[in-house]
Amino acid sequence: MATAVSSVGETCRAAKRAARTLAQVESDVKDGALKAIADALEARCEEVLEANDRDMQLGREQDIGEALLDRLRLDEGRISAIARAVRQIAALPDPVGEVIEGRRLPNGLDVRKVRVPLGVVAVVYEARPNVTIDATALCLKSGNAIVLRGSSTAMHSNAALAQIAAQAAVQAGLPDGCVSLVAGGGREELAELATQKDTVEVIIPRGGEGLKHALQAVATVPVIYAASGNCHVYVDASADLDRAEAIVINAKTHRPGVCNAAETLLVHEAIAGEFLPRMLLRLAASGVLLRGDERVRALVGETDPGSGPIDGGGAPAVRLEPAQEEDWASEYLSLTLAVAVVESTEDAIEHIGRYGSGHSEAIVTRETASARAFQRGVDAACVYVNASTRFTDGGEFGMGAEIGNSTQKLHARGPIGLRELCTFKYLVEGDGHVRA
Repeated sequence: MATAVSSVGETCRAAKRAARTLAQVESDVKDGALKAIADALEARCEEVLEANDRDMQLGREQDIGEALLDRLRLDEGRISAIARAVRQIAALPDPVGEVIEGRRLPNGLDVRKVRVPLGVVAVVYEARPNVTIDATALCLKSGNAIVLRGSSTAMHSNAALAQIAAQAAVQAGLPDGCVSLVAGGGREELAELATQKDTVEVIIPRGGEGLKHALQAVATVPVIYAASGNCHVYVDASADLDRAEAIVINAKTHRPGVCNAAETLLVHEAIAGEFLPRMLLRLAASGVLLRGDERVRALVGETDPGSGPIDGGGAPAVRLEPAQEEDWASEYLSLTLAVAVVESTEDAIEHIGRYGSGHSEAIVTRETASARAFQRGVDAACVYVNASTRFTDGGEFGMGAEIGNSTQKLHARGPIGLRELCTFKYLVEGDGHVRA
């Protein structure tokens, strides 16, 4: 169960024992366990909401900010959505045992490359209690035991969710220890978890740069970083401006406190004079604080950092602050947007290459050449043409859910779903073969 063992080392050793059994569990048993977890979440919804209320109250008292409170908040709708995602994962094909490739060698040996579980996956995350269930469902479906380590901000919510998931999974036939929560403690506990190289195969952190840096300083276990998202939308000279406006609004305001929200708007100089006044007005009306470069502020007639006369009637309606160097590299996770005018698609690509985090980038254009240049030139996990960056999500990509979005290039990149939680091995069959 989630609370059965008391130390990090014991928790990880129990998870390792569970992983050996779990790797051999049939698909129907794993799927049954996931359905049991989904049912238990809905049946014990009030219990989860009571725990979440405690975390929300503490968050308000500690003034953690609206972005974090939004990540932390659970309600009946969100719990139903979490349960629905678990059932969607259960309905997906089991990646374990999938043949990636197979062939017969000239010497007669049959070689198959097949997917297998990683073993024990540790997930370290901040503020988002839904990760407790999303990560658990993905790990169990892919045959992995999971060790969860949430933040103190969501302590009560995570404890309730992990206990529900662990109990339901074990009662449905999965091994004890397959779902564990490491609760409490501080950086010392994180360091202890990050050095369990004999029992933990990989750690996946889901949080800000502070968490990433803390792990980089101590980890001896391999880490897949689900890192920050400094995402851009570039509006090309040929863009359909109505379409561009809708995409920018969605990318920035749909849910600003998440990693796939846009943090910078780049606009081609050829259409900046027509597009930016209407776009900035629309963004300001949506509550967005704007920070523009010199060309943006000159273009909209900005003379005072606190106002801008672009409401169509001459009265100041848009707050447009001067952008500083740090703004271009910032993941705001709030209703703040940096805005710049660029001379070309190549300039946009260069800007993104300098400041982007490799998460999600978008171009709005009607020119195939510009779209292809952007796709080839931008180095990011997800590159969009005429679509919002908000689609970078395991659920939207048909993965059921995700543990996070990797901005790395080795093993996993983009949404971390079932296949990204597997490695592979070669199964080789012969008929008395010996090597000469």
